[in-house]
Amino acid sequence: MSKSQETFNKKEKEKKRLKKQQDKQAKKEDRKANSDKGKSLDEMMAYVDENGNITSTPPDPLKRKTVINVEDIQIGTAKQADIEEGDIERTGTLTFFNHSKGYGFIRDHVTQESIFVHINGLEGAVNENDKVTFETQKGPKGLNAVKVKLAK
Repeated sequence: MSKSQETFNKKEKEKKRLKKQQDKQAKKEDRKANSDKGKSLDEMMAYVDENGNITSTPPDPLKRKTVINVEDIQIGTAKQADIEEGDIERTGTLTFFNHSKGYGFIRDHVTQESIFVHINGLEGAVNENDKVTFETQKGPKGLNAVKVKLAK
């Protein structure tokens, strides 16, 4: 009697290869069984209800539609009067100033907005919570305060 020419390792590799083929075939059959291809147009259609939600049921044509007047729609932001930059001298309070970095913020007394101020825009020594007068200039990120000095 002679021994088989196949070693144990070769047999194991062949078993793994066959197992891999069977798994691949099973996955292929599963994909075919659960395929979404070939659906009808009605099955693929989606509808939007009166509240803006997506549904699979079409809207009822007998249901009365509500008509909205465009003039009745109000936008939630408050309108502010445009303030000309530069010419008007404004007043405010220096809420924050970092002397080591050279910048701070002024709270405008009229609009209550926070305006950036750089140390180059100062015309005298200022500290936090000082009342100041200033002019504004449009900068790359918004309004910048210039000609900042202590209020009299």
